[in-house]
Amino acid sequence: MARGFKLLLAISLLITHFDICIGSTIGVCYGRNADDLPTPDKVAELVQQRKIKYVRIYDSNIQVLRAFANTGVELMIGVPNADLLPFSQFQTNADTWLKNSILPYYPATKITYITVGAEVTESPNNVSAMVVPAMQNVLTALKKVGLHKKIKVSSTHSLGVLSRSFPPSAGAFNSRHASFLRPMLEFLAENQSPFMINLYPYYAYRDSSNNVTLDYALFQSSSVVIDPNTGLLYTNMFDAQIDALYYALISLNFRTIKIMVTETGWPSKGSPKETAATPDNAQTYNTNLIRHAIDDAGTPAKPGQEMDVYIFSLFNENRKPGLDSERNWGLFYPDQTSVYNLDFTGKGAVDTTTSSNHTSSNGTTWCIASSKASDLDLQSALDWACGPGNVDCSAIQPSQPCFEPDALLSHASYAFNSYYQENGASTIACGFGGAGVTVDKNPSYDNCLYTTTGTGGEMGFVSEVMISR
Repeated sequence: MARGFKLLLAISLLITHFDICIGSTIGVCYGRNADDLPTPDKVAELVQQRKIKYVRIYDSNIQVLRAFANTGVELMIGVPNADLLPFSQFQTNADTWLKNSILPYYPATKITYITVGAEVTESPNNVSAMVVPAMQNVLTALKKVGLHKKIKVSSTHSLGVLSRSFPPSAGAFNSRHASFLRPMLEFLAENQSPFMINLYPYYAYRDSSNNVTLDYALFQSSSVVIDPNTGLLYTNMFDAQIDALYYALISLNFRTIKIMVTETGWPSKGSPKETAATPDNAQTYNTNLIRHAIDDAGTPAKPGQEMDVYIFSLFNENRKPGLDSERNWGLFYPDQTSVYNLDFTGKGAVDTTTSSNHTSSNGTTWCIASSKASDLDLQSALDWACGPGNVDCSAIQPSQPCFEPDALLSHASYAFNSYYQENGASTIACGFGGAGVTVDKNPSYDNCLYTTTGTGGEMGFVSEVMISR
């Protein structure tokens, strides 16, 4: 048994090693809907000074492309919705655009992605039917000059493209967009392009604060949300939203398409009713987001999956319509001073005087089953814990408080924690051949109470939250 666990641990470490070799990326969106921004040359200097390696712009502005020449910064450029009609109608329009707007600056300006259309399902005009033909024409133009493997073509979407996102395993695309989405997904799969999504946990909290906790939106939750279908544990809304999209893709049998987050962030200021729009919350969200991404932890459904994320936005944009928050998503003011401190390496500290404690207040830890472990490994470890390990597993039997969700990961988590706590909560007691991991967030939910050392039970709760906006 011990040799088997050692082998499983070695395999787990090897898999982890390969997972983290790929690496996630953090970029920033450079929106220009303002009349007081610095010149593109100054912006390029700022980006380099702050060691930002990836930038998204929303068009193919010549001044911006020139400014980023020979900087090494990778650019994502865009074809605006207003240009979808001519791009979709005639191949020559895409050819001419590429010849005049892109090729004169490439490869000195390192362009790696072209987004064709932006959140077209949210557009007041019915332009969705034009997106895939326009994408195809842009790709054909790239093929003519041999750049189709160096520059990927896709389109960005809001979470509104889903009709359901909670629980994440029930994620599904809105059937109203079926005629547009299926050919797009086929295009992405065929050309190995990512599905680009704009995710905003801020809006979910602002618009449904009775169902969404602020800590859950800020990557600081001290409790977990359990997907009842899979038993997977969620500690933040960002992961839950991404996994809802993964499951929506899987439901249509698109399993290989990678997800890229092309916008996410948190506003630093809002209208009087937008009480969560503060510099402290914006700093906390973006700092935790960067740490989460560069750790290559992935999501519960895709552990170890690299994560490419673009933070919105580089500057506050004073001409954006809507509530005050719409003009205050920037990391920098127009004079290039920081709205708040943000370390793009992910090693900077969050101001703990204004943010909630991430760990349990008394240092308590629990042991749960790793979502990276295979079902075979989990079942073997569960059988051992409930057998030779002498764990009382009656609570995970039918009609008992921890039987639901009836999922191996959930049952194993309860058994692993019981063994862990009964054996002094030592590191070795949460080994299980690499199938167990320690956490500082209480996994208890409903009437299922996870014990702690020296107690018969530890009170906990699980909040059911709305995942979509």
